[in-house]
Amino acid sequence: MQGNKSEHTIQKEIQLALSKHKCSVFRTNVGKVKTIDHRWFDTGLPQGFPDLMGYRWVDNQIFFIEVKSQTGKSRPDQLIFHEFLQSHNVIHGIARNVKDALMIVDGGLCGFGYD
Repeated sequence: MQGNKSEHTIQKEIQLALSKHKCSVFRTNVGKVKTIDHRWFDTGLPQGFPDLMGYRWVDNQIFFIEVKSQTGKSRPDQLIFHEFLQSHNVIHGIARNVKDALMIVDGGLCGFGYD
């Protein structure tokens, strides 16, 4: 059943687990939407920005989590953002479940799940 979960469901599970794990975590919304008066609104975050960002209470280290389903693949803009985070040794990775997210955050991993 784990493999059938949507990214949205996995994301909500990760947010809840990290919030209970002495972390603050925030969902980021990236993209453009058309307003009611037909103008485009851009969220302002860079393309490829990970789905979740947060920090560990124990040391205030920031982290970023890109949520993917079991079969989800990274887009080119997500790989570019990963390379940026990697170049600055920032905690980040791809999580396909709660276990992955906890491993990234607890382990201070840099780039977990990116090939």
